[in-house]
Amino acid sequence: MKLQESGEMYLETILILSQEKGTVRSIDVSEYMGYSKPSVSRAVGLLKNGGFIDVDKDGHLTLTEEGLYVANRTYDRHRVLSAFFESLGVSEKAATEDACRIEHVISDETFAALKKHIASL
Repeated sequence: MKLQESGEMYLETILILSQEKGTVRSIDVSEYMGYSKPSVSRAVGLLKNGGFIDVDKDGHLTLTEEGLYVANRTYDRHRVLSAFFESLGVSEKAATEDACRIEHVISDETFAALKKHIASL
């Protein structure tokens, strides 16, 4: 199943929240992202059916192996791009917002080349 940008954002959010809190529920995702509970519920259902997350009987969300791969990939891109833009003198707010948009569309090839270039500096 090919994920849309929003799916990647949900997975990234679940990853971040799980690192911060340990356990994650839909309400945590809703509050973090500022989305309505019904919107998050729908997304959780789609991600569960797509094999990206598991939901236990208590409503705790966990990333599957595939979900963790996508979340880590997205979050890595976000962190690298944000830091790179800030190193260029871009404000933290603009760097974060731009990275959030670019992280979903940049090719693997371009991102790898960018990481290699940054490492060489």
